Order: sequence, then structure tokens, then C-alpha cells
Amino acid sequence: MTPDFNTGLGKNSANYAALTPLDYIARAAEVYGNRLAIAHGGVRQNWRDTYARTRRLASGLMKLGVGVGDTVAVMLPNTPAMVEASFGVPMAGAVLNALNIRLDLASLTFMLRHGQAKVLLADTEFAELARQMAAQIPELRVIQVNDVLGPQVAPFAELDYESLLASGDPDYAWQPPADEWDAIALNYTSGTTGDPKGVVYHHRGAALNALSNILEWDMPRHAVYLWTLPMFHCNGWCFPWTIAARAGVNVCLRKFEPKLVFDLMRELRVTHYCAAPIVHAGLANAPAAWREGIDWTVRGMVAGAPPPAAMVARIEEMGFDLIHSYGLTEVYGPAAICAEQEEWAWLSPEERAVMKSRQGVRYHLQSEVAVLDPETMLPVAADGEQVGEIMFRGNICMKGYLKNEKATQDAFAGGWFHTGDLGVRYPDGYIKLKDRSKDIIISGGENISSVEVEDALYHHPQVLAAAVIAQPDEKWGETPCAFVELREGASVTEAELIAFCKTNLAGFKVPKAIYFGPLPRTSTGKIQKFELRKRMQSDKAIDV
Repeated sequence: MTPDFNTGLGKNSANYAALTPLDYIARAAEVYGNRLAIAHGGVRQNWRDTYARTRRLASGLMKLGVGVGDTVAVMLPNTPAMVEASFGVPMAGAVLNALNIRLDLASLTFMLRHGQAKVLLADTEFAELARQMAAQIPELRVIQVNDVLGPQVAPFAELDYESLLASGDPDYAWQPPADEWDAIALNYTSGTTGDPKGVVYHHRGAALNALSNILEWDMPRHAVYLWTLPMFHCNGWCFPWTIAARAGVNVCLRKFEPKLVFDLMRELRVTHYCAAPIVHAGLANAPAAWREGIDWTVRGMVAGAPPPAAMVARIEEMGFDLIHSYGLTEVYGPAAICAEQEEWAWLSPEERAVMKSRQGVRYHLQSEVAVLDPETMLPVAADGEQVGEIMFRGNICMKGYLKNEKATQDAFAGGWFHTGDLGVRYPDGYIKLKDRSKDIIISGGENISSVEVEDALYHHPQVLAAAVIAQPDEKWGETPCAFVELREGASVTEAELIAFCKTNLAGFKVPKAIYFGPLPRTSTGKIQKFELRKRMQSDKAIDV
């Protein structure tokens, strides 16, 4: 007879508590209250004061009528108020909706209405947009945030952020969620093919992904983290909660400027930062004199698009240590990591950069990442050749899409989250992204990965950024063409770049045309290929 491990052994308040990242700031304040938490301009704020301010925010919001399950939107750059909102809003039982600060009025008002936002915290930089949104949504309560480094403007709201905090209780006894499955945040996808979808995060996933960030990086206590990554993007990939768990320092940054980044790194001895490839490229291409005096290892994480191996190599040449993560909004940002192996140290810099540019293996606290045939749901061969769809499942996956049951069911079909990204798995178990399914170019029946062609272009020393898409072709149906942004002062011809590609690619993969000029980008640095397709009318390509 087997023992009964269940009767009389149930959950109770002594042996079970819902997981929530809100616990992390409470512990930081209790244990390291005097340690620096936020640096911003002349502001130096410790963890005890930061915790008190988040409780004031929660209490103040509740006095405005915000309750459990209500949505509180924020339109803020990477400022102290944004850090505080990451904790204060859910402490009130509400759901944080961090808006993309670079979107247009129509997109923002759609999100506010769809998420039924009750309150909007808006930085003075967005005063006019806030006025327009309030005019279109009369029931929306706007709070003006006057950041110390923000523009000074005439009042656009009846209440300002500091007054709201002054009305709140610094000892407010916030409660953890009744269920760790309760929503903590609402994040909207880009909406390039229709209305944006509202991705709902739960406390459990946010807590676990924040801890996974620590584990993937072996992040030490009191790490100094520079906010080169927008905090509105996947809640800053969960790093506001991560930094609290390590009682680290949030070095705020309203706008990315390479020289300012290096100055802050030097002044505050920054140890970690995250960013899209375009930001890393901006640092790698900056004058060497700007980074003089940074004689310690700065650790960077890259995500948002497949990083070219050439860019990875350039960052390493600076003495920075770069790790590559992969994910989507639906998996709290990064949920896979290119965990570095000791034997890679013996490779040449070029070979190591190729290994480090892969998307890698699952995050510690994510259950699985796989490359599956989307029709059969069977794994592809681990040969680095057979292409399938990258899929995730586990604790670091969204609850689903707000008010969109059909899209949620489609995304979770077969018990996996379908990313829509195509990739391969190598014999060592690491995955590599080949393309979005819509970005594969089919030329004369041959599949061409635009990522592979872009990587070849990035190896040219004069190329700053590249995007490859399909262009219509009467004979082949479609062929690859490239849009290229050159480094400042560089000069290279179309013929020279095509000849360069021919030394690195099979003939049918070489771009048939190259167009020079600035590339359209999203607010998080991703190149907007859909805009390039519009220019080329790629959707009119002929099937063969």
C-alpha cells in the first residue's frame, strides 16, 4: 500500500503564498533599505524610499477609485515614475498597461478603450497627446507626471503625480494577489496586420521570468542596470522586478544617446544593460574615445531581432560581454537564451560570434522551447537544416489575448504557444531563428532566409543596418532585394555589395537589387519590413 501524500496535507497560509514580483521590492526595502535603488539626473533614491513611494502610489490610486482588476495605463519614458508604477499599480490590485510612447493617437486611444483604462499617468513630454486622449475618452482620469529631466509645460491635468503620492499612505498594507494567475500587466502587440492584441501577463509568470533573468546572467546582488531598453516593451522584459530582486540600481534613461550611455556607465559603474541590435550597433560604432575609462566588464543582453554575428563580434571587441536572448511579448519578452559553453572560448572570434548569435535554449523557469512541424506537431530533425516553427510552453507564457478568445485558442493550439517564427535545431540542442514565416522568400521553388542574407550584408564593414525582403519577379515569382543603411561617411556601390554577397552566399540567395537609405524602425529598434514591402509591392509577387 502506497502512502497518502494528500489527505491532511493541503495548502494553507503557513506553507503556500501566491508568487508575485511585488515581494521583491518589499524584501529589497527590508534588507537593503539604504542601498541606492534609482539614479536619474540629480535624483538618488534608496530602496526604502522607493518602496514607500510605491505604496503611496497604490494607496493614492485606490482613493481615486481604482480597484482590483482595473486598468491603469502609463505613458512614460524610462523614469523613476515608470519604475514605481511597475510595483504601485499592481499593489492596488490593478493591471499595469505600459503604452508605447512612440505610437500615434489612433493606436493609443484604441488601446485605452480596449483595455478600459481608468487612469493614465502621462509624462509632460506627451502633454498634447494626453489632452487629445482625454478629450476622446472623457471618463479617463489623467495624472500629470513632471519628471526632473522632462520638459516643463502648462498643466494638462487636474492632478499631478507627486500630489497623488502625497495623498497616499507610505505604510499602505498592500495585499498579494488572491491567485498568482491574476493579471499583473497588459501589453499590446504592434498591430501591423490589424488591431493590436492585448497580451495579459499573470503574477506567476512575471515573478518567474524576473528570476530567470537573474539565473541566465548570474546577476550579482546590487547590480547596476542601465535602462537602454524601453520599460514599456514587455514591462522592460520584466527587469524592473529583476532589479528589485537583486536590490540593484535602476539607472534611468529618457532617451538613448550613445555618448550619454557611456558617460552614465562610467559615472555609476554600470554592470548590465539590455537592448535591441540597433542600440548595440550604435554603441559599437561610437567613437572609441567615448568609452575610455570603462575598464570593467559590462554585460549586455541583445534581443528583439536576430543579431548579426558581425555585430556580436564588434561588441566583444569593445570588451563587453554579450548574451543573446529570444522571445516575444506573449512570453514576457525573453524565454530562451544562448547559454555560452566553455569550449566556445577556444573558437576564433568569428566562430564564437556565430555560436552566440543563435537563439539558444529555454530559460531556466520556462518548461520547453521546441522547433516543431506546425502540421504534425512533431519535432524537426536536430540537423541545423530542417525548418520548423519555434514554439514555447510553460510558466512563462501569457494568460492569453484580452477579449480575443479565437486568437488565444489559435496561439495555444496543440498545447504549445506558436510564435510564427521559423527556425532550426542544431545537434547540440540550440535553436536558431531563420525567419518569420511571412519573411521567407520563395524564389523559383527555393526557400531563402532573409536573416541569412542580412547576416551576409552585415559582415561588410561599411554596412550599419540591412533588411532583406522579397520583390516581385516575372520569372522566379519573387527574388531577394536589400535595403541598406551605411555607416556615417561610408561609400559603397550596389555592384560592390552584390559582389561581396556572392562570396558568402549561394547565387540564388544573392540580392538582385540593393537600395540605400535610412530604414524605418519601430520604437524598440526593430526594422519595419512591412513598410519596405509596401514600397516594393511584395505582396503582389507571383507564386510558382
